[in-house]
Amino acid sequence: MKSAFISTILFFGLAFHTSFSQAQNFTSLNQFLDSLEIHDKFMGTVLLASEGKPVFQRAIGYADWDKGLKANTETHYRIGSISKMFTAVLVLQAVEDGILSLDQKLADFYPQIPHAEKITMSMLLQHRTGIHNFTNNADYLSYHTKPLSEAELVEIIVAGGSDFEPDAKSDYSNSNFVLLTFILEKINEMPFSQLLKTQISNPLNLKSTYVFTGIDPSKGEGYSYNFDGKWMRDVETDPSIPLGAGAITSDVNDLNSFIYALFEGKLISQESLKLMMEIKENFGRGMFSFPYSEKRSYGHTGGIDGFRSFLGYFPEEKVTVTVLSNGLNYNNNDILIALLDSYFGKDIVLPSFQQVSLTTEDLERYVGDYASDQIPLKLTFVREGNKLVAKPTGQPATALEATKEHTFEFKPVNAVFLFDPEKNQVTLKQGGQSFVFKRQ
Repeated sequence: MKSAFISTILFFGLAFHTSFSQAQNFTSLNQFLDSLEIHDKFMGTVLLASEGKPVFQRAIGYADWDKGLKANTETHYRIGSISKMFTAVLVLQAVEDGILSLDQKLADFYPQIPHAEKITMSMLLQHRTGIHNFTNNADYLSYHTKPLSEAELVEIIVAGGSDFEPDAKSDYSNSNFVLLTFILEKINEMPFSQLLKTQISNPLNLKSTYVFTGIDPSKGEGYSYNFDGKWMRDVETDPSIPLGAGAITSDVNDLNSFIYALFEGKLISQESLKLMMEIKENFGRGMFSFPYSEKRSYGHTGGIDGFRSFLGYFPEEKVTVTVLSNGLNYNNNDILIALLDSYFGKDIVLPSFQQVSLTTEDLERYVGDYASDQIPLKLTFVREGNKLVAKPTGQPATALEATKEHTFEFKPVNAVFLFDPEKNQVTLKQGGQSFVFKRQ
């Protein structure tokens, strides 16, 4: 259920409302966030802004849970794949400067990549290359905390091969933006970290936005956590792995400043911005589009280690919404909807966190190995104390929440497991789809 710095598109089809009023009374939103904090559902910082100026921001939880160091609205979080927006801006700046072309072939830089002679810079930006996503590999979690060189990463990407013909379709791949990082470093003769600082952070006075190193709470940075009865600190991905695909740290105010400046034409031209916003099979160039009723925002999601993030901007309304978390035991999409409903004057439904109490004997009914004919994924369920834990093939173990009879949920990714002990099967419902797994 948990991935590394893969940005999952969790925010399509947010909510559908017919009318709006901007009566911005944030009392209900604060109550909503209070409930999340009390029940250990969310740690992080949220922000709403209008025309670049914050109208609501709040931090809950801890930057360092073990030492009791509370987070605040200036806490720095790893933003995962929101980094791709910064990388896309740097690429388009290079295009505007005439040192790179969107039609330029990958073969000019990495001829050893499969189909490199057919792959353009534009395809890399829009995930239309077919280059296999190396973070999907089963062995990724065996090395992601260790530094790797350019040669080593390129070797891994080459070994991954091609999943489809270039430009035949779109499919998300972190490999694309890792390669773009190396290309930017070559044409600018500058490390990516310095390029980010020179071209974006310094001009916009983004003091919290940089390529991360080891997390240091004394410098305003937060650790990331997973919840297993209590908050447990997660590992730290080495920055040499995600690079421009996911190695940036920032805070909510910097991200608001960045995306507002981007849409105000302070980083790239309006023509280049339109290229970023051009959506083809759900993908822009370093950008996604997310609907909220008849309104539409542009931005990106992110996830790295225990961090989850969202940055979106509504161009017509000039509204920014940002969610940065370093601990999530809830569905991030529901937090986003609550923020937007609050801003646009809609009622917020406060969550209920009542859980079903199950005995050891109850939980043992679900324990076992399950497989599906629909997808190449196996699920193993084990009992750990009074919790049922899911262990998907090649993914970390995840404690599930019992919500009613035979029903368990993992709310961070909106996954529901419906057990039928009589039939020896479990149905996984996620993203509007259902997959049946039979006990082996």
